[in-house]
Formats: sequence, C-alpha cells, structure tokens
Amino acid sequence: MDKTVISVQNLTKQFMKQKAVDNVSFSIREGMICGLIGPNGAGKTTIMKMLGGLVIPTAGTIEIYGGSGEKELAHARSRMSFMIETPYAKEKMTARENLTKQCLQKGVPDTKRIDEVLKIVGLGDTGKKKVGNFSLGMRQRLGIAGALLTKPEIMVLDEPVNGLDPEGIIEVRELLLRLNRENHITILISSHILSELSQMCTDYMFINNGKMICFRSAEELRKECSDYFYIHTDNDPLAAAVLSEKLSVSQFDTDTDGSIRLWERLDDIRLISKTLYENGVIPLSMYVHEANLEQYYMNMVGDHDAEHNKISDLHNEA
Repeated sequence: MDKTVISVQNLTKQFMKQKAVDNVSFSIREGMICGLIGPNGAGKTTIMKMLGGLVIPTAGTIEIYGGSGEKELAHARSRMSFMIETPYAKEKMTARENLTKQCLQKGVPDTKRIDEVLKIVGLGDTGKKKVGNFSLGMRQRLGIAGALLTKPEIMVLDEPVNGLDPEGIIEVRELLLRLNRENHITILISSHILSELSQMCTDYMFINNGKMICFRSAEELRKECSDYFYIHTDNDPLAAAVLSEKLSVSQFDTDTDGSIRLWERLDDIRLISKTLYENGVIPLSMYVHEANLEQYYMNMVGDHDAEHNKISDLHNEA
C-alpha cells in the first residue's frame, strides 16, 4: 500500500472575516501527481503556502512524513520544494548564473547539480543567453530547475502552466511526468483549468470558495467524464442482467434511480434496444450522453456556488 506523505485535517485560514481556506482535509500518497483544481481565488495558493510554512493556519493540522510538530515539519519541508506563484529570476543573468545564486541561497554545496537540473529541464544548451530573452515556457522550466536543486521528494507547484502556449504546456507536462516516473517525485500541482492537468494527474482535488468539493482518482474522473449510453427501462435490474448475459458487456453501472450507464458499444443502440425488447424489457429512455471535462468541472463549481450562496442567504436572514 502506498505511503501517505502529506495529511491535512480540517485546515482553515481566515484573513479578517474572510475564510480563504475553510475546513479542508485531504491526503496525498507517495508517487501521486495530485491536481488541486479550482477557480482563481478558490484558496489553492493559500493551501500551498500553509504546506510550505509561509502562512500559519488559523485552525487544523498539517502532517508531512508522519510529523506534525514544528521541528518535524521543518525537517520534512527540507525534503520538499515549492514553486508558488511566478518563479523569480534575474533577467540580465543566464540560467546557470541564476541557479548558481540559488545554490548559495539554498545551501547546495555541489554546483555540479546545476548542470544536472539544466539538462533535466531541457535548458542545458542555453549557454550565455540571458533569461530576459527566454520564452515564458523556458522561464517556467528554469523555475522547476531551481526547485530541483535540493533533490526534493515532493514538489508543490502553483499554476506552473498558467499563461503558457500549447507548446509550453506540453513541455512542462512531459517534464513533470518524467520527474514523477524516473525520479519518483510526488507532485502537488494547482490549476484553474482542468484540461491542462487531465493528461498528467493520478488524482484530483476540487476546491471552491475555500472548501473542498470532492476528491477523485483519475480513473473515477475519466469514468465520470467519458461518453456513455444512458438506458432507463421498465425493469432496470433485468435490463442489466440482459446486457451482461446476452451482449457480454461489463463496463456499466447503475445510478441511484436504477438507470444504467454503459461505457461500451455506444454505436449499437439498435442492437441493444432490440435485445432488451426480445428479453421482456421495454426501453423508456435511451441516448448517448456526450461528456465534457470542462463542463463537468463548471457544473461541479456551479453547484457548489449555488449551495454556498444559499447558506449565505440563510445566514443573512438570521
């Protein structure tokens, strides 16, 4: 079983009367690439800053590598790296000069590490080119290079693909996947655009208005966001049995109302209807539901906003 490396319980951060993070709990296992998803202002950056010790929680606990005390967390954070908000670099210096300065700041004695990380992020041949002449994607990769200097076991990255063009997004995505697979680095990465993370993450946390909406594995999310065949009949349990026995389908489940969601044979609507009818089941509603990842996210956030506004109205009335 994978080891839990970060565990957060009832984490809350309040600024004046505003709760930026409100009673959030989650766990991250070793080897995960976990996406923290939410609109701008949802509380993503505040969560990351609390994990890094840059912001003190109002309430709740943070446990990293099993430790939650001040000294234990300080030691655990030495095994992590953080790239929160835009990575800073001197524009009149080269990539290597910037990383040399960071080595001094971070107490990294082995300057050979600079060449290693530049090669890892694909900036090994930039030579004397000044950072001021770098593309935004190159700047982001330089920021990741700086985060790699200390050989972290966990990386916390705040919006690393924000503002990048499609080519830059692909470059950063492939780099992070390689770091995860080859260097076994656990990654927590935030974004407000789900599609940017959909080809990378193993798990997803959805947050809005400072509250955790839900936690989904990539498999669960893929299933919920895949096209499926909706089937509702006069006898849904029998329909499920017919589909399994007569058509040998297995990729389906039943909803709370008994209706069936089928993820295979989406082009066989006539055969499915005919088979059900011949086996004593009358179809009442059948159609292909075309899923959309972005719409799924927007619906989730919209439902949460509606509930949040409802609660606020009740408080105002009281």
